[in-house]
Formats: sequence, structure tokens, C-alpha cells
Amino acid sequence: MSTQTPRLSVLDLVPVRSGQSSTQAVRASLDLVRLADRLGFERYWFAEHHNMPAVAASTPPVMIAAAASVTDRIRVGSGGVMLPNHAPLVVAEQFAALEAIAPGRVDLGLGRAPGSDPVVTQLLRITGPTADVDRFPQHVTDILALMSPQGATLRLTSGQVYDVHATPAADGTPTVWLLGSSDYSARLAAELGLPYVFANHFSGQGIDEILALYREGYRPSEAFPEPRTFLTLNAVVAETDDEARARALPQARMMARLRTGQALTALETVEEAQAAPLDGAAGEMVEDSLRRWAVGTPDAAAAEVRRLAERHGVDEVMVVPVAASRADEALDTTPGRARTLELLAGELAV
Repeated sequence: MSTQTPRLSVLDLVPVRSGQSSTQAVRASLDLVRLADRLGFERYWFAEHHNMPAVAASTPPVMIAAAASVTDRIRVGSGGVMLPNHAPLVVAEQFAALEAIAPGRVDLGLGRAPGSDPVVTQLLRITGPTADVDRFPQHVTDILALMSPQGATLRLTSGQVYDVHATPAADGTPTVWLLGSSDYSARLAAELGLPYVFANHFSGQGIDEILALYREGYRPSEAFPEPRTFLTLNAVVAETDDEARARALPQARMMARLRTGQALTALETVEEAQAAPLDGAAGEMVEDSLRRWAVGTPDAAAAEVRRLAERHGVDEVMVVPVAASRADEALDTTPGRARTLELLAGELAV
């Protein structure tokens, strides 16, 4: 079990607030990755979601390239590429190119969820709705082979041997992580000897059992002789508890709407959320989210990060800074999210 102060990383969904354009949202996120780089955060990942009014993170490789170009030290990556939406060779080529752009700084996080609704999922895929999900394990191993210096060797039906490489002359390869919140991805990561990330920011259900499955079933690989894992955590940190709760409320309300099947909109401002309280089941979901997240003053939020790391034996926590903006804050900035990173980094001495 870890007893040291955990390292901190960031997962960014590139949130889009009420009245904000995608350009402004992306600009704000690039400013945030610059800040995380200066503050000493370990890594900064971008998510993949499609056709969501409150999320501009739909193409992780593009955001990773932009983030790499404005940072010097921090690792950049995907959290994650939803592999059933993409051809393995395309993913391998994209991340081999990113590794050439930012050598030794690129992570390829892979997930098997669609990242959208069934209609958009069908638009993303050439094959049927389940075929690529069923082939997820093979596609992961294909990507590992394609990005390796040796490449992948195919034997055609004619008997011809055919070699395929993601890039002609790789100096190195991105670190591949499997992401998930179920035993499926944990078991696969253990079987392949890959690092694993538990998506605690979405659901903490079953975390103890799933991490135990990963660690107990782990098969050492050349790159990772020991199991390696961390988890995610939604976080909103401010100078006062009231301010932290106010900035956390819009994201908690959006999660409640998502879980109850309501139509989603751009992320509310603090003032919009406070003006229309939710009651009943949705209101209870909001309160449940706020209890599970790290929401509060720097000392309280840091204590929650440490508690989570120690309980689950991890030496790194990837925070999802979900602090909303106030109506009078510039649309191309994200002060609440920036302050969350600053205060956490200061308290945990990143």
C-alpha cells in the first residue's frame, strides 16, 4: 500500500460552457496544460467523446499534438482513444507520429466504450455495432505490434509474408495503458502485462475487486515486470468550501442529467446552476456526486486524494478538474479549473 504523497496528473474533457465556442474551450484547455506543465504534474490526457454539447474533446491525437507543442516536460496522452471507433493501424500511425513529435512523452490510453450514443457510434464505424468491440483484445495486440520497432508480420492467404510498420524508423514507442471501470479491461490489462487505469471519475463501483483482479492476475511483461495502476478523481478546489461546492454544482448536475436520460446542454455557469435547483432523484444524484468527489478547500481536497491513493495502493491520482466558470469570467479562460490545479499542487507539493 502506498504511503507516500501521490503524484498528480490531469484528465481533460475540454468542457464547453454556456455561451462559449469550441475555439474558446480549446484555447482554455491549452492554457491549462501549460499551467500543469509548469506546476509539475506528471501527465495530461485528453478524453474522447462525440456529439456532446458540453465536451469538445472528440479527437485526442489532435489535442495531444497541440498540447505537446506548448509544453516542455509533461507527458501527454489519451484518456482514452475509444478503440472500437478506429482502425488499429490508424491509431498506431497517429501515436507513432506523436511519439516522433514529443519523444518519451506520449501515452496511449485505450478504452472499449463508444464515447457516444448509438446513432453517432454507427456513424463512426464501418463495421457493425458490436464487431469491433468483440475484437478489442486483438486490436490492442495489433497496435502493440504495429508500433514496435519490428512491426507486425502478416501471412497472406497466398502464403506471402507481409510486414507493416506504424512508422518507418521508430526511436521509441508510446506507453500503452488500458482504461476501464469493469473487470473486462482489468483482466485484459493483466493478461497482456499492460498498465491499467480505473475510471473512478465516472463510477467508483467495484473498484476494490477490480484492482485486486488486475494485480492478482498480472502477467509480467518486458516493459512492465510489475503491475502498474492509478485511478481518476473529479476535483474542485477553492479557497472556501462554499466556493468549491458552487463551482462543482454544474458538473454534478450534468452527470445527473446524463444518468437520468435527460437532454444535455453546454455546461452551466455557477449562476445558472444555482438559479434552478434539482430535486427528487436528480437532486440526490447531485449530492451523491459531490460526496464522492474531492470538493473543498486545499487541505480537505488533498486529504481525499491521499486517502484514495492509500486505500487503493496507488502512487498516482489523475484529477479531472471539473470546476465550472462564473458568468463574468472570460470565455477563453477557465479560472476555476486552473485554481484547482494550483491549490492541489501547492498542498501536495507536486
